[in-house]
Amino acid sequence: MPQPEYVPVLAGDQVRPVERLPAPRAWHPNRPADLHGPTPVRPGMGVTGPDQGYALRLARSFDERIELAEGEQLEDARVGCVAVAMKRASLFGRAPVKADIEHACTLWGYLGDAPEDLVAFRRRIFAGAAHHYWDQRLLVDRVPEATLRLTPDQVRQQLATWSGLIAVA
Repeated sequence: MPQPEYVPVLAGDQVRPVERLPAPRAWHPNRPADLHGPTPVRPGMGVTGPDQGYALRLARSFDERIELAEGEQLEDARVGCVAVAMKRASLFGRAPVKADIEHACTLWGYLGDAPEDLVAFRRRIFAGAAHHYWDQRLLVDRVPEATLRLTPDQVRQQLATWSGLIAVA
């Protein structure tokens, strides 16, 4: 509704003209640090994927199901499993889902039925993972692509022979 002419209007309340933005120019990766081609893959580089922070939220829903051994910390288990889940999700080119977290927790024996030698092994490599990025990277690099492509049920069936699923050395 228009304002009557006899009502005073402050300068800041005046209707301002619309400023139209031009269409963006074409963009090309021509800066020195831009990657040309696929993301390099080597130990410690990490793996990119969409919405990876969501994996932390999903992991909290597993907190009550996580079975910790003596001396293990929930935060270390959560962060280590999230790192593996994010690698699995990015391998499939999607954001993380609950199955990725379940896969990682099952693989490391945190959802029960973990062999004693797996518990001893994971206790050493998960220690402090929540606070040390490079420990997370080393942990993730132990899980080969073939293992990440398995379903959580397939991992559960092969958990007794876990050393075939994880690079031990």
